[in-house]
Amino acid sequence: MEYNEINDMDQETGRVSFDFRGFLFKALNLWKLVLLSVGFALIIAYLINVRKQNVYRLDSLITIENDQNPFFTANTSISFNWGGVSGKVGKILTTVKTRSHNELVVDSLQYYMQYLVEGKYRKEDVYTRAPFKVELDKSKPQVLGYPIGIRFTSDSTFQVFTEFENPRRGAQVYLDKSKKSIDVPVGAFTKDFRVGEPVQLPFFSGKLFVKPNRSIKQGAVYFVNFLNFDSVVNQYKNGIKIDPFSKTSSSVLRLSLAGNNKAKIVDYLNATTAILSRTELELKNLYATNTIKFIDSSLAAVNTNLKDVVDEMNDFRKQNKVFDIDVEISQVSQQLKEFDKKKQEEETKLNYLDNLDTYLKTKTDYTQIAAPTSVGIQERNILSSVAKITNLSIERQNLEYTAKEGNILFKDLDRQIDSEKNVLLETINATKNTIGINLNVINRNIATLEAKLSGLPEDQQQYLKIQRKLDISQEAYNVYMNKRSEAAIVKAANVSDIMVIDAAKDIGGGQIGPNTSLNYMMALMLGFFIPMFLIFVIFLLDNTIHGSDEVMQLSKIPILGLIGKYKYKNNLVVFEKPKSAVAESFRAIRSSLQFIYKKQEHPGGRTLMITSSVSGEGKTFCSINIATVYALSGKKTILLGLDLRKPKIFGDFKITNEQGVVNYLIGEENFDDVKIKTHIDNLDIVPSGPIPPNPSELLMSDNMHVLMEKLRNEYDIIILDTPPLGLVTDALELSQYADATIFMIRLDYTKKGMLQLVNAKHKAGELKNVSFLLNFYKHKANHNYGYGYGYGYGYGYGYGVYGNAYHEKDKPVSFIKRLKKWLRLK
Repeated sequence: MEYNEINDMDQETGRVSFDFRGFLFKALNLWKLVLLSVGFALIIAYLINVRKQNVYRLDSLITIENDQNPFFTANTSISFNWGGVSGKVGKILTTVKTRSHNELVVDSLQYYMQYLVEGKYRKEDVYTRAPFKVELDKSKPQVLGYPIGIRFTSDSTFQVFTEFENPRRGAQVYLDKSKKSIDVPVGAFTKDFRVGEPVQLPFFSGKLFVKPNRSIKQGAVYFVNFLNFDSVVNQYKNGIKIDPFSKTSSSVLRLSLAGNNKAKIVDYLNATTAILSRTELELKNLYATNTIKFIDSSLAAVNTNLKDVVDEMNDFRKQNKVFDIDVEISQVSQQLKEFDKKKQEEETKLNYLDNLDTYLKTKTDYTQIAAPTSVGIQERNILSSVAKITNLSIERQNLEYTAKEGNILFKDLDRQIDSEKNVLLETINATKNTIGINLNVINRNIATLEAKLSGLPEDQQQYLKIQRKLDISQEAYNVYMNKRSEAAIVKAANVSDIMVIDAAKDIGGGQIGPNTSLNYMMALMLGFFIPMFLIFVIFLLDNTIHGSDEVMQLSKIPILGLIGKYKYKNNLVVFEKPKSAVAESFRAIRSSLQFIYKKQEHPGGRTLMITSSVSGEGKTFCSINIATVYALSGKKTILLGLDLRKPKIFGDFKITNEQGVVNYLIGEENFDDVKIKTHIDNLDIVPSGPIPPNPSELLMSDNMHVLMEKLRNEYDIIILDTPPLGLVTDALELSQYADATIFMIRLDYTKKGMLQLVNAKHKAGELKNVSFLLNFYKHKANHNYGYGYGYGYGYGYGYGVYGNAYHEKDKPVSFIKRLKKWLRLK
C-alpha cells in the first residue's frame, strides 16, 4: 500500500483518516504563495474596477387612467374603451417590451449614433455634452462599428479622418434600415470641411452644426460611431423594465432602465412615456378619425348634390316668374319635405349597412370601421357588435408584437371575431329589412301627397319639387357638418389615458455598478481558495516525507536524530568544520548510539550499518562523518566501503578505488594491503575497490565473516557503508554483522512507501536495532509540530537551530541571496 497524507493507516486500528493538521501546516508553510495569490487577485480586481464603466439605473412613474372618450356616448357614437384599467395596464406592459415600440424610441432619439471622446481606458460616450450635432442624411449609408474621427481645426472648420484596414465595410441606410457593403479608403484618410457644409463621403453623409453658445477648442478630437439599428433596439428592448409600482395600485407603473450614461437613460425613459402616450391617444381617437373620414367622403357627395339643386333652382327662377303659394299647398309641400328627409336618412343608413356588410365580408382588419351613429343608426345590437369586433381586432394587433403566428391565442381571438361578425351580419340583414319596410311606407306617403299637388299647374309642381330637394340637401349638409364638427372637437380635446406622475430625471446617485466591494470580496476568496486548492491537490499527490511527524505516523521505529542541510565543498564537515551545527548533530547521534551499545554485552568492537532506501539520501555523507566523530573522540574506527555497486567514499579522502574490500574478499590482496590510514587520527578506511560481477555473493562469503571477526578484535567502531536497502539485498546480507542499523531518510526526497519496506524487514527480524536518521533538515516554524523524541534528537535540534552562538559563523550572505531565500516557497 502506498502511503500519502490522505491514506495514513493507523497501525493498530487500520482506519484511514485525513491528516488535517498536516494539511494545515503545509498551508502555513506556503503562506507566501497564498499571500502573493491574494495580492495578485486584489490587483486584478482593482484593475477591473477602475476600467469598468459605472452602471446607473433610473426610473419614472406613469399612471393609466380609465377616461371614457366623450365622443363615444349613447347619443353620438358607440361606447368604446380598452377593457378597463386592467386591460390597458396589460397592453402597456406588453407594448413597452415590443420591438416596434422600441424602434420608434431609438429612431426618435437616434441612439444608433454615438458621440465619443478618447478616455483613459476606452472611448467615452459624451452624448449631449458634445459641443456639436450631426444631422444625418438618412438616405445614404453610414459605416457601422468604426469610429469616424472629427478634429476641429477652427470654430468653423473641421477635419474628418479615418484609417480603414480593409477596402470593404458594412454600412446601414437608416431611412429604411437596410444594410449593405460599401467601399472605403484603405489607410490614413483626411478631408477638411466647413461647419454646416454637407459631408458626402462613401462611409459618412450628413452635416455638422456647432450647438448654440458652445465653443470648441482648436485641435479638439471627437468621434462619431454608428451602430446596427436592430442591435440597439434589441439592447433597449431587453434592458427596459416595467412593473406595477405597488400591489395596491396596479394602475401606477414604474419604468426603469440601466446604462452607462445617465442623460441617455433619462431621455429614453421620457421618450418612451411620450411615445406610449401618443400611440395610446392615436388609438383612442381611432373611431373619431375613421368617422371624420367617412363623413368627409359622404359630405362631398351631399355638397355636390346641393350645388346641383341650387343651380336647378336658379335656372328655374330665371325662366319662370315667382309664384305665391297658398297656405294649404305650403302645408302639403312641408309634409313632402319631411317625408323626403326621412327617406334620405333611411337611404343613408341602408347605404352604410351595405358598405359595412361588404367590408365585413371582404376585409380582415376591422379597426377601420366608422361609428354607426354617424349616420343615425341607434340599433343597440349593431353598436355593441361593432364595438366588440373593433376591440378584439385591436387586441389581436397588440398580440402580434409578442406572439408568433399560429399561437393558440390568435385562434381564440379569431374564433371570437368570426362569431361576433356572424351575429353582426345577421343583425345587419334584419335592420336592412326593417329599413326597407320603412322606405315603402315613406314612398306611399310621398305618393299620396304628390297626388294632392297634381292639380296644380305644372310649373308650380316643378317649383315645389325643386324647393323640397333644395331644403332636404341643405338640411343633409348641415347634419353632416354638425356631425363632423362634433367628432373634430372631441378629437382635438381628447387627452391620453397615460399620465406622467414622476418623469425621469438625473438628480445624482442611481449607481448600481460596478460592485467594487463584491469584486474585492471575490478577489479575496479566489486569491485564497485557489492556492489552497492547489496546496490541497499537491498535499494529496505528495508521497514524500517532509517531517518527523510523518515518520512517526508511518512507523514505530525510533528516530535517532537529524542532520541539517549544510552546503560544503566535501563530506568531511565534522573534521574541517568541528564547530558547525552539523558537527554537533553528529555528536548528538554518537551520544544516542551509546545508549544502544550499552545494552549489548559482547566483547570486541561495535559495528554500525548505515543504509537507505535509494541512492542520494546521504548515506555515504553520514557514514564518513559518523566515523569521523568517533575517531575524534579517541575511538579506533574503521570505515568499510561495502557499497560494491556504486562506490563513493574514496573521493573525499583523496585516494583511489583501484584496491579495496573486493580485492580482499576474492583473495587477491591481504587486508593490510587494502586498508588505508587517513589524515584523521584513529580513522582507517577501506574503499570498495573495483566493481565485481557478483557483489552479493562476495558479501555472503566466509572471507567476509572472517573479516568482521578480525575487525571486532582490532577496532572499537566499525562503520559499514552499504548499498541502498530499497534497491538491492546486499544490506540485508550485512545486517547479521550490525550491532546497530541506521536507515537514512532524506526529507522532501524519501518516499513514504519505503518505510513500509523497512517496517516489514524490522518486523520479520531481518533488521535489528534499526533507527531512522533524518537528513537534509531545514528548520521551519511549523516543521515537526508537537514533536519531541529524546535526547539525541533534541540535542542535535537545539545546536542545529538555536545554538548558533556556539558555532563558527559562515560567510555573510548577500542581500540578493537573502531576498531569494525569503521568496522561496519551501
